Order: sequence, then C-alpha cells, then structure tokens
Amino acid sequence: MPQNLSAPTRRQFLAGSAAACAALALNARADQGALPRLSPIVFTKSFQSIGFERTAEVVAEIGWKGIECPVRKKGQIEPERAAEDLPKLHAALKAKELAMAIVTTDIVNTSTPFAEKILRTAKQLGCTRYRLGVQTYDLNKPIPPQLANLKAGLRDLAAMNKEIGVCGGWQNHSGAKYIGCAVWDIYELVHELDPKAIGTCFDIAHATIEGGLAWPLHARLMEPFFTAVYAKDFQWKRGEKDKGFTAVWGPLGEGMVHREYFDWLKKTNYDGPVSQHVEYLEGAAPEQIAIMKKDCATLKTWLAN
Repeated sequence: MPQNLSAPTRRQFLAGSAAACAALALNARADQGALPRLSPIVFTKSFQSIGFERTAEVVAEIGWKGIECPVRKKGQIEPERAAEDLPKLHAALKAKELAMAIVTTDIVNTSTPFAEKILRTAKQLGCTRYRLGVQTYDLNKPIPPQLANLKAGLRDLAAMNKEIGVCGGWQNHSGAKYIGCAVWDIYELVHELDPKAIGTCFDIAHATIEGGLAWPLHARLMEPFFTAVYAKDFQWKRGEKDKGFTAVWGPLGEGMVHREYFDWLKKTNYDGPVSQHVEYLEGAAPEQIAIMKKDCATLKTWLAN
C-alpha cells in the first residue's frame, strides 16, 4: 500500500509536538522577560471597572509598561472567572505591548478557593509573581501562635508555588490589625522558605508609616525576599481633635516617602517591576489620567539611572 503522505509519521508527530511545546515555553519566557528590570507598572485597582480593552488603552497612554491585576473578590477579575477572563485581559494588554506582571489575590494557603486555578492560569500566560491575600490579627489573642499557624500554611503554599513555577509575596500594610504591619512579622513568616516560592511585596509607603525613620532597616531586612515592590506616597494630616494624625495618600514625590529608597533599590539585586499604587483617586476620566501621568513620570524619573 502506498504511504499516505498527508499523515505524519510517529517521528514527525513527536518532533512537531516537541517543537510546539518548546514554542509555548519560549512564548511564556518571552512574556516573563518582556519587562526590563524595575519597569514601572500600575496596580489597576483604581480603575478596574473600565473593561479590559480600555484598561490597556489607559495604561499605554499614561506610560506604564504593564499591570498588577486584582484577581480577587470584587476585583478586576473574580477568582472563579480567572481561567476565562485572565486570557482575555492578557490579550488586550499584549495588543498594546503591555505585560501582565503581577496578579493580586486572596490566596493565603493551598485551601483558598480557586487558588490553583488562578496560579496555573497566570503561569500559562507568563505571569509568575502574585500577591497573597490580606490577613489580620485577633488582638484579643496571643500574637505568636497566630503567626505560627500562618507559617505552617505558607510551607504548603510554597511547595505548591514551586510545583507550578510561581512566587507569592506578602505585602506589608500599615495599621495594628494587619499581619505584616510590623515588617518583622513577614520576615518571621518567610525567612525559612525558598524566596523563589514565597517572599514579600514590599511597600515602602506602608513601611514608612509604620517604621518612620526605620524604613532603611526594614528594606534591607526584606530585600532578599522581594517578590515585588510597590510605589506610592502619603502625608500626615491632623485629624479630629485629640485623635492625632492620619496618613492620607497622595501623589508620589509630594509626601513622606524618600526618593533615597529608589536610589537604593537600583543598587540591589531585585530584578522585577515596580508597581505604582494610585490609592488617592478612582476612575479614568481625563482629569484623572492627567494626574496619573504626572505620578508615572515622577516614578520614571526616580527609577532612571
């Protein structure tokens, strides 16, 4: 019987499959490596409701190189929709030559609903960094056992992250109820884990609120564990009588965050993006876009060599 020339041989099939897998791997690596070190990106929380295509348009117009996407309850993408919607947002970004660099999640352990689906989908799209969910203390109970319980869960999560090929980061927040308000909390949780699996999303503004002049110590302590770094600014404003001062978010460069931090950051080994958080406005109207352009320009200046 003559050979059917239209049907591939087993060797051809295997070779083609291997080539296809290699191409997918190269594409994933290209997405991961598309952003140069310390590229400015934006956390899209402040304009997460404008749709995927418009998000990409706004980010490109302002000048950021990619995004940190809220994939969490009431976020830009709901956790249960990650497998369907993350590829759509990724496609909209890619059309504008933008990266999906970080996903922000509610994940705190391997039992968090949809955790594995979110992380595997993000990895397939070339996004290997994510932020863990926020956790708070019960201030009516002893603190050390609460940290110990979280630490046990993080060990299992680190193992899952390694298997998938992603790295999660714990963000330091300000405020007594937050686990991580004291940066040493996060060090205690992660320092025995592989920093390629679990680290910190270091927020210099929250570190400055909580640590004041101690921010250089906190930054140096956590630098080996940087999964992501965040940029935003605040000012202290006097509140109501007898209630002291309140931290109020505002434009980068007009508050308490030191430019010196970014000068130091450029000398470190951190190789990821810098995610700008515009906490003081919401929406993407023309006047808001103008404000965000100014913020982005300041960040780029501070990150320039």
